[in-house]
Amino acid sequence: MEFKSISQLKSLLDENKISVKEIAETYIKKINEKEDLNIFIYFNQDTIYDQVKEIEKLPDDKILKGIPIAVKDLFCTKNMPTTAASKILKNFNPTYESFVTQKLIDQGSMFVGKTNLDEFAMGSSTNTSYFGNTINPLSEKSIPLAPGGSSGGSAAAVAADLCLGATGTDTGGSIRQPASFCGVVGMKPTYGLCSRWGIVAFASSLDQAGVFTRTAEDSAILLTHISGFDPKDSTSSKNPVPDYAADCTK
Repeated sequence: MEFKSISQLKSLLDENKISVKEIAETYIKKINEKEDLNIFIYFNQDTIYDQVKEIEKLPDDKILKGIPIAVKDLFCTKNMPTTAASKILKNFNPTYESFVTQKLIDQGSMFVGKTNLDEFAMGSSTNTSYFGNTINPLSEKSIPLAPGGSSGGSAAAVAADLCLGATGTDTGGSIRQPASFCGVVGMKPTYGLCSRWGIVAFASSLDQAGVFTRTAEDSAILLTHISGFDPKDSTSSKNPVPDYAADCTK
């Protein structure tokens, strides 16, 4: 089963044409079938099913309820390891959730796993990871291509249809370049729009959290819900966050 966008899947859920558990089963199957692309550093079916039980309790007005999201393994996550693709952090299990991932959880997102990247986000091809190279899903079988980096795993996850959105970080092109390589939408927001709290830093004065999606509208939906003021980040903007998706049809 293939879902074209976040908005389409949300409509199916609202109309009770599919359940959160069925969505989880669909994406677990897809991820297992494409294991050879080495997109995920962390993938655990049990963790996904645990999330399903909690998500099903949420009210239907949660915009991202049941939406499958992949998380770049640079964002601290309470119930999943955070390695920054480094042997140094191989066994690091944060006791807190990053600002961005918590915002996604609050809206009912289902995290399918943590995606591969260049170690500590230092690279542009996702081939410096301790956990091995990620392969671009657009590759010919005989010629494995790079997905770009450092957020190559997240871009590849969206391109391979293993989720409908993914988080990334961009310091000098780490969202924009892999989005281009993998043929998906990549959004690097204005500095200060999305809090950096809970992200393993490369260069704090440049790092920005952003997203990968299949459509511009989906990018606008996710951006709306990961933005906002955070008192834990001294560079966080206090400007009100508009409904970006509402402007997509203009």
